[in-house]
Amino acid sequence: MYRRFGKRAADVLLAALLLLALAPVLAGVALAVLVTLGRPVLFRQVRAGRGGVPFVLLKFRTLRDGPGEDARRMTRTGRLLRRFALDELPQLVNVLRGEMSLVGPRPLPPHYVPLFAPRQALRLAVRPGLAGLAQSAGRNAVGWAARFELDARYAEAPPRAARDLALLVRCALLALSGRGAAAPGHATMPEFRGEQL
Repeated sequence: MYRRFGKRAADVLLAALLLLALAPVLAGVALAVLVTLGRPVLFRQVRAGRGGVPFVLLKFRTLRDGPGEDARRMTRTGRLLRRFALDELPQLVNVLRGEMSLVGPRPLPPHYVPLFAPRQALRLAVRPGLAGLAQSAGRNAVGWAARFELDARYAEAPPRAARDLALLVRCALLALSGRGAAAPGHATMPEFRGEQL
């Protein structure tokens, strides 16, 4: 049942409940972004969804406008938001829209898709998620090769409610710890350049 209907129903129910429960947090983060960066409060970027179909991902802004590397443009508030994954909370709206799931591989930019090796492309067989097997292993501290292998394993396995719930809890605890928000030597994650398995 979870395989056919339950995963989507669980996504909608839990995302709606989380949006309600976290409304004060969302409001506080939005105000902090407004004060430190101004408008717009939300950052919108096209990402590749299930089957590579593009969609607009929502995040709270963490970077100043203008040229330069992310590390130079990131505000102190932005660094804090990313450390605890608070910038990702607007993606609960993406979940409600059906563009994402609560659990699945993290959505990546569409220009990465042609660079995927066949096994890496397995990640496109499922909806991208807020949390996932790769994220539970260490968030952005996990390198591309290991991340894509974990994404492929998740996509290959039949959906299971207990597994997804466990991954959500593990990812939430990891985010609360603040660990793994950035790859070593980077503000977030280095660009993927088509590494092969």
